[in-house]
Amino acid sequence: MVEAAWTQQLPLFMAAVLVLNATPGVDVLLTVARSAQGGARAGLMAALGISAGCALHTLAAAFGLAALLAWSAAAFALIKWLGAAYLLWLGIGMLRAAWRGAAPGAAAAAGAAPYSAAAEFRRGLLSNLLNPKVALFMLAFVPQFIPAHSAHPTLAFLALGLVFVLQSLLFLLVLVQVTVRVARLQMPARGGRLLQAGGGVLFVALAARLAFTRLDPQG
Repeated sequence: MVEAAWTQQLPLFMAAVLVLNATPGVDVLLTVARSAQGGARAGLMAALGISAGCALHTLAAAFGLAALLAWSAAAFALIKWLGAAYLLWLGIGMLRAAWRGAAPGAAAAAGAAPYSAAAEFRRGLLSNLLNPKVALFMLAFVPQFIPAHSAHPTLAFLALGLVFVLQSLLFLLVLVQVTVRVARLQMPARGGRLLQAGGGVLFVALAARLAFTRLDPQG
C-alpha cells in the first residue's frame, strides 16, 4: 500500500509537468525553430532527441549522477559552458540564415546543411544533455512526488521519469504539428527573416543565461 502512494499523486505530477512543458525554454524554442525551418520531419527528430536527453537525465538522477553534478562545482561549470557554447552556436547559425535570407520552412538546418534525421536528432539530444539545469531539475522535482518511506524509491523515480519523458514528448509532437501548420501560411520573406533573427537572438540570450547560471538546483 505504501508503494502505491506515489501513483496517487500522478494527476498532480502530470499537471505540474504540463505547466513545465508549456513554459518557454530551450526545448520548446528548439522544437519550434526546427519545425519552422525544416518541416515536420526536422521537428520530429529534434523532439525525439530532446526526449532521449530527458531520458538520460532521468537515469542519471535516479542512479546518483545528477547528485554528483550538483555537488561538484567543476563538473557543473564544465557542462554549463559546453551547453552555453552549443546554444550560442545554434543562435549564430539562425542569425546567419536570417542574414542570408533563408526562409523558414526550408529543409536546410540552422547552418544551411541539408536535412539529416541523425543531425536533427543529435541537435535535440545535445541541447538537452548539455544543459545541467535539466539534471538538477530532475533531481529536485521528481523526488517531491515519491513517499519518504518508499521501499523502492529508485523504481518510483524511474516510473515518474518515464511519465515525464512520454508526456513531454507528446507535448513536443503537438507543438511540431502546430508550428508546421502555422509555417505553411504564406509568410512574406521579410517576416521569415525576422522570425529567424528573433529565434537566433533568443538562443544567444539563452546561452548567456545558462553561462551565468550558478550551482543551485532551484535556480
